[in-house]
Amino acid sequence: MIAESQGQLRKHEKYRSRFLPRTRDLIVYLPPGYQENSKSRYPVLYLQDGQNLFDGATSFIPGMDWRVKDTADQLISQGAIHPLIIVGIYNTGRWRLGEYTPSRDKKMGGGKADRYGQMLLEEIKPFVESQYRTLGGPANTGIGGSSLGGLLTIYLGLRFPQVFGKLAVLSPSVWWNRGWILNFAARVNLQSRPRIWLDVGAKEGGRSADNVRRLCGVLVEKGWREGHDLHFEVVSDAEHNEAAWARRVGPFLQFLFPSGESAV
Repeated sequence: MIAESQGQLRKHEKYRSRFLPRTRDLIVYLPPGYQENSKSRYPVLYLQDGQNLFDGATSFIPGMDWRVKDTADQLISQGAIHPLIIVGIYNTGRWRLGEYTPSRDKKMGGGKADRYGQMLLEEIKPFVESQYRTLGGPANTGIGGSSLGGLLTIYLGLRFPQVFGKLAVLSPSVWWNRGWILNFAARVNLQSRPRIWLDVGAKEGGRSADNVRRLCGVLVEKGWREGHDLHFEVVSDAEHNEAAWARRVGPFLQFLFPSGESAV
């Protein structure tokens, strides 16, 4: 049946937070079989820049989106990943930089990632759990994003490993505020280590690849092991755009939510 091989998208418009002033839309992917299996519960992945994930008509570059629904549908139907719920959190346009950055830069401003984290942990996550059949605990909760969304992801993931046990960190903006995230990652006190997918494109320009390599090195010094709870990759021929990140959706889903894992 077609209904069993395709997931569904549901949109919650103009979600309002008490921590940040601007409303934002949420778009929720429900996996194939969600309606039929009324007692099943699912892991959840929270992705930033929600308008770029599912629909080329709403993406930053028109026609270029991450194709998350198609990829997740295919991998779930193949049994390659565990069925999961994916929540896309729209960014707020010109306020995105402020909300996605964990520290304040003298020239560029920013630094509201802590407020964003409060919104996610205290409002959006409980809202999703009230509306959909989710599984709790860090083993069933992931966060992801690219560029500044990747910076936000690694920051919140390291701050709240007791919440987020799976991180998809694509092309993170390690350069922000003179590499502030490197010092934060080096000094953060961790009670547990999330599973991390970390990547960067070889053609992103500047020192992007070197910066992300440095972040990988810090994580290894903190106890992560490549090939075990850390996947690091410099993707050849990949630029800094949605088309490049779309090609990494399948691989990071398989690394973070493999079908062999039992979700409990």
